[in-house]
Amino acid sequence: MSSTVKRDPYEVLGVTRDADETTIKKAFRKLARELHPDVNAHDPDAETKFKEAAEAYEILNDADRRATYDRYGHEGLRTGGSAPNFDGFGSISDLFDAFFGGGGGRGGPGGPAQGGDIGVQADITLKQAAEGASVELSFEAVDKCETCHGNGATPGTPIETCERCAGQGRLQGVQRTPFGQVVRTVECDVCHGDGRVPKEPCETCDGRGREVGRRRVSVDVPQGIADGQRIRLSGRGHAGEHGGPPGDLYVLVHVQADERFVRDGDDLVTVLDVAAPLAALGVTGSVETLDGPVDVEVPAGTQPGTVLAVRGAGMPTLRRHGRSGDLRVVVNVVVPRKLSKHQKKLLREVADSMTAENLSSDESVVGKLRRLFQP
Repeated sequence: MSSTVKRDPYEVLGVTRDADETTIKKAFRKLARELHPDVNAHDPDAETKFKEAAEAYEILNDADRRATYDRYGHEGLRTGGSAPNFDGFGSISDLFDAFFGGGGGRGGPGGPAQGGDIGVQADITLKQAAEGASVELSFEAVDKCETCHGNGATPGTPIETCERCAGQGRLQGVQRTPFGQVVRTVECDVCHGDGRVPKEPCETCDGRGREVGRRRVSVDVPQGIADGQRIRLSGRGHAGEHGGPPGDLYVLVHVQADERFVRDGDDLVTVLDVAAPLAALGVTGSVETLDGPVDVEVPAGTQPGTVLAVRGAGMPTLRRHGRSGDLRVVVNVVVPRKLSKHQKKLLREVADSMTAENLSSDESVVGKLRRLFQP
């Protein structure tokens, strides 16, 4: 990068010149995931592109550096002494680790680093949520290289002390700032903190010891789980580095909508359409449950919005056996349409026979409104 004209950091991150700190950080996160060499080994220019994005972020994330660049450009950064020195020493992985936790567990040069976490989504039906299910998931993950078993060397070849850092795993460099020169210690860009390098890098993983592959896992979804809840599988995330433990796998559960029901906690809510004459006389209706249809007795004189309950036909409480929830049946009294002449004659006879006593009710106006609008 130092031998070519440097690009505008705003252009590199794809943000406008008035972008705020949050927008800049989100833009860098997106680029870092796309360009990081550990998961982009097929692209020989990935490290250069990531280094460029990291430098752009270093400039725009610091208010003083950003102001200097906005006023004087890259030349102002060089003369002002605040330009980051990625090419002179160290490694860009520090910046990646700060965002994604790649090196948070490392205790020193060459120490173990825990792998990153993975998030995937599992789509299940409402019935599967009620009964529990085993779901097969497929996703990409960073795994230990099977050829070199994670040490980065061609099988049978030695691993030698890194000449660049003399086996220390760290490098020191001097960075100029507006306040003077600062000595900065960073991870060695050759051995990446291990202190050792393979004499003959593994051809499968290009000496990294890790490679991206597709992984399949079976996840047990407990009964009673709700949409948006997560399941954590410890140790099923990206592989760690230098003997570090793997990250975790987080499964976000999406319960698909069921047109027959609305879920309310552990209860399910459905609607039963009943013709007005039948609601007056009383009738046995059929409603769907997760286990099939059941009969529901609609008493004579049932009013619109009346709620009937089918006990134990709802959802189970999470991680408990048995259905603790109910099926709430909201009675929708339907006024018949498109009547035949004979039906109209019969209804007129019924209407003519109605008295005030037939329509009387002890229910208050507030009670009627509550029943109609808050079933």
